[in-house]
Amino acid sequence: MPAHVMNTFARVATTKENSPRWQACITRRKSIYQRENEIRSEFGRDYTRLLHSKAYRRLKHKTQVFFAANNDHVCTRIEHVNHVSSVSYTIAQYLELNTELVLAIAIGHDIGHAPFGHDGEYILRNIAQKYYGGTFFHEQNGLFFADNIELLQNEQGSEETLNLTYAVRDGIVSHCGEMDDASLFPREEYLDLSAITEPSIYNPFTWEACIVKVADKISYLGRDLEDAIRLKIIRQEEQDELKAILSPYWGEKHNSASNTSLIHSFATDLCLNSSPEKGIMFSERCFQTILGIKEFNYKYIYKHPRLNYYKQYAALIINSIFDTLNELYNPSKLTENIENKKQIFPKLIKSFEKWLMAYSDYQKKGDVIYPIFSDRTNYQKCIVDFISSMSDSFAIEMFNELTTF
Repeated sequence: MPAHVMNTFARVATTKENSPRWQACITRRKSIYQRENEIRSEFGRDYTRLLHSKAYRRLKHKTQVFFAANNDHVCTRIEHVNHVSSVSYTIAQYLELNTELVLAIAIGHDIGHAPFGHDGEYILRNIAQKYYGGTFFHEQNGLFFADNIELLQNEQGSEETLNLTYAVRDGIVSHCGEMDDASLFPREEYLDLSAITEPSIYNPFTWEACIVKVADKISYLGRDLEDAIRLKIIRQEEQDELKAILSPYWGEKHNSASNTSLIHSFATDLCLNSSPEKGIMFSERCFQTILGIKEFNYKYIYKHPRLNYYKQYAALIINSIFDTLNELYNPSKLTENIENKKQIFPKLIKSFEKWLMAYSDYQKKGDVIYPIFSDRTNYQKCIVDFISSMSDSFAIEMFNELTTF
């Protein structure tokens, strides 16, 4: 490590134990059980708790950008998460930040994503706004799932929530938002994270979460380009335009827009230009190149006409499932309606009934997340969250059940 970088971030890293900020970072919503021979740090425990969660497992069947269930080489959400983990770790290690914290945030940062990528997120947001005046964004949903939905067995065999540290929870809910400013600094305020109702309005609380936020962008730009070229979304003349964007940064001799080349170049540039005084930042030339690639991707990939069919397909699936479950609601006849509909759509209704029994006052004693009998709003939010948990393949399976006679 060059001398000018050595120990710069080390003095402000989240590893400064016994400081007030450290204590805030390792705070959990409730005490967590301890083992006599526990060898992991607090953030190490968070990493494995997220790794073992069902929400993380389902990411392998959730869309990143392109729905391509039959193509093993098109990026899925879980591959993107692995890229973010790798990039975050590399940067944090170089800057002498807490690598265990960045890995825990990175592996959990997208557990709140809906099926069918950002299109699914947009569809669920429209449903939430239309039916109960709510909102839906995957960062908030990720925190909600970590705090309330995802369960693990403890040593006594009973289930409990993930109960993550504040620093990891903060990293999940604040990871998104485009980095359109020259540098990124962590915020000072210790916020009630569950009260955040809009995306991208707060910077993360730690330098490590700032790293994940930036690594998220580094990780998807080149990977989306690779998939678009492989799937012939980007034509040759458009690739020439991309080379023109890259040449001022790399020079004419460099002729590769591969994901590995972009990740290496951007991560290295970030490491060499960041400091506690200047923040997490790229050189101006690199930053302008990233903005150019992002603009290119939006123009030729994310707004490509071929994706309109996919968006319509995703909307048909999600809206059909929501409408079917929403029609069941009647406080005095809900059980009867569920039993009757179960005869017609057994897989969907049994799965939803299991969700109701786990998290609502439908045949449940104890903690209730959705008091569904108090008003329809709670029931409708319950449906939105249930759908958001689905993988693409499961949502399609449920839709096929609705349309098969």
